[in-house]
Amino acid sequence: MASRKPLIAGNWKMFGRNTDLAEIGVLAETIGPAVDKIDVLVCPPAVLIAPAAWQMRGKSLLVGGQDCSPSAADAAKTGEVSAAMLADVGAKYVIVGHSERRQNHQETDDLVRQKAEAAILAGLVPIVCVGETHAERAAGRVAEIVSRQVKASAPGQGGGTFAVAYEPVWAIGGNSTPTLSEIGDVHSLVRETLTQQFGGQANETRILYGGSVGPKNAGEIFTVEGVDGALVGRASLKASDFAAIILGHPAAV
Repeated sequence: MASRKPLIAGNWKMFGRNTDLAEIGVLAETIGPAVDKIDVLVCPPAVLIAPAAWQMRGKSLLVGGQDCSPSAADAAKTGEVSAAMLADVGAKYVIVGHSERRQNHQETDDLVRQKAEAAILAGLVPIVCVGETHAERAAGRVAEIVSRQVKASAPGQGGGTFAVAYEPVWAIGGNSTPTLSEIGDVHSLVRETLTQQFGGQANETRILYGGSVGPKNAGEIFTVEGVDGALVGRASLKASDFAAIILGHPAAV
């Protein structure tokens, strides 16, 4: 099995102002040398990516975007932000296909795949989000939904060119998460699906867990077989909370 460096990403969503960027410096100081063993990523709103990258200069922290256009080339698309633009201001990663985008903006698997491929073309690492709703889980359709999303949303290239984040929709922003066994089962399913698509290269793809990850539960989630890190929501806004999650990973010891 390939050795995969853990990735812990913070998705600020539509929160944060310039003054909140000071948290990045606090975060770097708090986690210390753990950043050499774990890739730590902060994804602020698009308007804060450039100043965040400036704030991270001289530090080993990474900055990313929360979404990008599927268009690889410059185009007359008002309000869109291309992957190349994100890379130009210092982003290294970009989240694509988050459930909030899939639900609120009706993004399809094919559109997510196009965004992931545009990101790779621009030199970014896309984090492709997949996950089932509560109704789909209750109907016993988890394997069907997640495997379909992985197959149809993953870019054409395998290996470490992208990551996958399993985020059960019903757990995002709430107080409930799947059991550790359920998390392990879905991560195993994602790995199996990737292997069907990319063969041995699938061992290089990191699979993250997301959905109400916080300082209290991150440590035990990180012990689950096949979990290569986390995509963290609101808990990533405060340096103290995000640092506790990062330092709770076995690799940080």
